[in-house]
Amino acid sequence: MNKIIKRSWQNFLLALALVLGFAMLPAKESFAASDIRLVIDGMEISGSPSPFIESGRTLVPVRLVSEQLGAQVMWNGQDRTVSITKGSRSVLLRIDSRLVAYGGGGTESYNLTDVSPKIVGDRTFVPLRLVSNALGVGIKWDNASRTVFVDSSVTSAIEPFFDMKISSLFPNETITGSAVLKSEFQSEIPSGATIKYLLIDPATARGIVIAQGNQIGGEYKYLPNLSDKGKRVMVTAVYDANGHFLSGDAVPVQLAVVPSVSLTGIEEGQTISDSVSLGAKTNFSAAYVTYEITSRNGSKIFATEESDPYGQYKWTPMLEDNGDVSFKVTAYDHSGNAYSSPSVATSASIYPDSAVKARAQVERRLELRGVKPGDAVDKPVTLWADRNFDVSRTDYILRDMNTGAEQILKSTGYESFKWFPGPELKGGWELMVRVTDTRGASYESMPINVSVPGTPKLLLSGVGPNQVITGQVKLKVQSNVALDSISFALVNPTTGTRMVIAGGIDALAEYSYTPASVDGGSWNMEATGTYDSGKAITSEMVPLTVYTGKIYTPVPIIEKDKFLGMASQMGQNSQQMTGMSAALQTAQAILETGWGQSVPVDKYTGQLSYNLFGIKGTGPAGSVTSNTWEEYNGTTYRIDAEFRAYKNASEGWNDHKSFLLGGARYEQFRTVMHDSIQGAWALKRAGYATDSKYPLKLMDIIKRYNLQKLDETGI
Repeated sequence: MNKIIKRSWQNFLLALALVLGFAMLPAKESFAASDIRLVIDGMEISGSPSPFIESGRTLVPVRLVSEQLGAQVMWNGQDRTVSITKGSRSVLLRIDSRLVAYGGGGTESYNLTDVSPKIVGDRTFVPLRLVSNALGVGIKWDNASRTVFVDSSVTSAIEPFFDMKISSLFPNETITGSAVLKSEFQSEIPSGATIKYLLIDPATARGIVIAQGNQIGGEYKYLPNLSDKGKRVMVTAVYDANGHFLSGDAVPVQLAVVPSVSLTGIEEGQTISDSVSLGAKTNFSAAYVTYEITSRNGSKIFATEESDPYGQYKWTPMLEDNGDVSFKVTAYDHSGNAYSSPSVATSASIYPDSAVKARAQVERRLELRGVKPGDAVDKPVTLWADRNFDVSRTDYILRDMNTGAEQILKSTGYESFKWFPGPELKGGWELMVRVTDTRGASYESMPINVSVPGTPKLLLSGVGPNQVITGQVKLKVQSNVALDSISFALVNPTTGTRMVIAGGIDALAEYSYTPASVDGGSWNMEATGTYDSGKAITSEMVPLTVYTGKIYTPVPIIEKDKFLGMASQMGQNSQQMTGMSAALQTAQAILETGWGQSVPVDKYTGQLSYNLFGIKGTGPAGSVTSNTWEEYNGTTYRIDAEFRAYKNASEGWNDHKSFLLGGARYEQFRTVMHDSIQGAWALKRAGYATDSKYPLKLMDIIKRYNLQKLDETGI
């Protein structure tokens, strides 16, 4: 059986009896105030307000009890805090917060309570244990008379509510960089429990989650945000599978981070003969990094754009890079401040600040790409030269396998070449690429044996299988013979009847087809061409549908100026249930819906999907038909696809979170989903978005609209 933090009730009641000197009743029972008597130093305190029991704790009116014991009570209505002071001892409590600050003897300590102070009517009630801890008085419970006895002549020490302890940090430790977080405990933990570490500002009792997971006794890594400075409280909290608080601990710390950045992937004296995967190691939370690679003569070879600070960047040296090369990584914090690593270089005399030396030493590489040995080339293929050196000329060459005779298919600078061989090239060939470098030297690739069937072919482009044409499309063809003219037709798939929509046009021209109302229905589209003085050639049949009715386009889900409020609320509600950053969720919704102004509807019926994140499939309210993109014969086209539909926006929002929380694909994301920056980059690495700028766009929205405030929470 898994260990649980909160003891079984039998052990729990026994422990409380030993600590407080009286037996407690079952935790889920709550008793009216009239059931409990309160006696302080032999005097019964009667009247209103009276103590009551909630969740296994006796709550007492703090001012009445404290002042009866000679303590001073101060209420701060703005901060909703209560301070109790007697002599050198004090305690600071906050309404609806479990965080408790103790003072005394020139030291300050923190702890968590299982029942937070609360206001009942117009009075503040706190667990009696907190009064005992604050004032050091004795407490005794008499079950027969249901009486709490408070005795100021008996002294007591501060007694933690839980046996859990943050073991990786000591009180008032100064954190100067990344830190390991780990907790120890003796009690048992129920199955499905999770642990969270929070960094709390003691002035507000609010902060952010900095680590979380289901390994209660495991180690977690904390990367500080450089904007977090000075006094903070590190809190650990364990919750059951339903999100109910079980146990925790709190330790005061000081944050004084000294930023450090180092480059990974390159070692001292390394010879680079192939690609290397560069990375950044920082002791703080970085928004992004850039890599700079400099040649031996000091001229810059390459500088990357903003890159993933938690991923890797692959660098493949060119032949011209051989020799001494310097590498540097620069990390940027959340405010845009830059911090650079020492250069990783090859020569201390050239780079006096270098910490590591390396040397690029690659062999010349030239290979033809786009075909494989044994291919039968009966459709267009794109050929290109895969090389690691600069060239001034590239020739794509076909060589006769028997005679060795060559013909240049295409001569260009360094571009690729689309090749669609015709009947005149029927047979077997060697295909190769020959290049001339910037110094005039010539090099050629190893030849690749291919065959050319030589069958005349005509390919239709501009439309694709199962496309629904709702407006103008631009039609064109590709062929491996020289065409004289071309025509396009719609063919009835049942009767075979042909309806020519364009005839006798220039084979190289692009034809714009706009369907008329009579064209509606299911069709096969084909192209027919003439070549070689009257010979006919026909393309493949492409099944499609022509629809000339009304088309509904995405609509606003709410007024633009109200979307942020709606999305923020749903993000925070989801964060409480899932632990996923509310700032990240809200930024995603803003980016993917254009501030709620472009939410998919069924293109034929207008049904609103409430699908804010473009998830395909069937949802609780069925599905809606909208557009997605496919490719056919080298041209992208729109095709109908089914997207999930929901009854309301909240249902769609929660389903998106379930989508991210399930499956192995987003496992890496789930380990950092509490952090908006790390989470954004993890989504990109998982393939959530193809846009290379997706994480940066999310971070810009978060920063611009101060969404990081949404992730602030209490304990």
